[in-house]
Amino acid sequence: MTPSRILVVDDEPAMLRAVERVLGRRYHVAASLSSREALAAVAEVRPDIAILDIRMPEMDGFELMARLKERHPETDFILMTGSVTEPDRKLIRAVRQRAFYFIQKPFDREVLETLVDRCLELRRLAEDNRRYMRRLEEELAEARTFQQRLLPPPEVVLEGVSVACRYEPCTELGGDLYDYARAGEGRAALLVADVSGHGVSAAMLTGSVKLAFHSYHVDGYDPLAVVCRIWNALRAFGPERFVTLFCALLSAAERRMEYVNAGHPSGLSWREGCEPSALESTGPIISSAFARPVWEKRSHSLQAGERLLLYTDGVPEARSDGDFFGERRLLAAVAERPAGGPALLDDILGALDEFSRGRRRADDLTLLTAAFLARVREAARSGED
Repeated sequence: MTPSRILVVDDEPAMLRAVERVLGRRYHVAASLSSREALAAVAEVRPDIAILDIRMPEMDGFELMARLKERHPETDFILMTGSVTEPDRKLIRAVRQRAFYFIQKPFDREVLETLVDRCLELRRLAEDNRRYMRRLEEELAEARTFQQRLLPPPEVVLEGVSVACRYEPCTELGGDLYDYARAGEGRAALLVADVSGHGVSAAMLTGSVKLAFHSYHVDGYDPLAVVCRIWNALRAFGPERFVTLFCALLSAAERRMEYVNAGHPSGLSWREGCEPSALESTGPIISSAFARPVWEKRSHSLQAGERLLLYTDGVPEARSDGDFFGERRLLAAVAERPAGGPALLDDILGALDEFSRGRRRADDLTLLTAAFLARVREAARSGED
């Protein structure tokens, strides 16, 4: 192992020799008789610790410490002085300028060795912590990339259904999920889900929800079957792990939507010129606390020009100055943009940014809007005729 590097600066040759005798047996010690000499040597020495005399003719130890920090920020400093005048003031200045320690000359050999050992030990711990944090950051970045890949493209036309989505996590790893899938000719399945918590465990749970959603392609993405599959998966966890979701199956030919709302915020359904109606809960949150499935599936007729908006609770529950964003502002956004689509979602996110006034959000935001394309409706009617 390469020995730690110590730079000692003092205009007294005897003091330099004394420090070299104490520390030279265990460390690489470089000695300088002047501040300028020390500044010239720092790039080559790259000291772990610099031991500086405060009173020197060219520049004092405080100024030298500042100059050395500029050239080698990783160095720690121990300041020493033989002056007996105003020791407290010098100590306070040393602390304020973040020196590791301040000692009086003549110093005790064991005291100096102990200070150097302790300083180097803290440096090693700090470096271990930096390596650990770098590894965590790398792993978080990989996990976030994985989670982002769980999300399909934010805009798509799916079996005649125009779908637009937006997702903004409040932390590196969020607990929201949106998804969609083809469910047969003229049929599209939609999902918006919110798992409890944030971080790695929440991200893993969103992966389980996505898997359960797509595993029911053989059943045509029946919403109740999807919810029961997720409930079965959660039975391996405690009741503190739960999911809310809105799962819908849209049929262009039948002009109908079947859906399950498991403890999720009410979705909205509207046509231009009509007030939005709420697609309310059809059962509680999905949790292992329930011994059997307790959710029901509902059917909703889709009228010409009807649009849907689904969202997670991070949208209406966003807070600013003690107020909630609320459903009132959501309804106002729909009234301003009745055609829906991506523009509506971007308007809502813009309104949330303005409402929060730059404050960090406490929860993830997920929005999904959907509408049947007119030409598909016409094709479906022709097929019926």
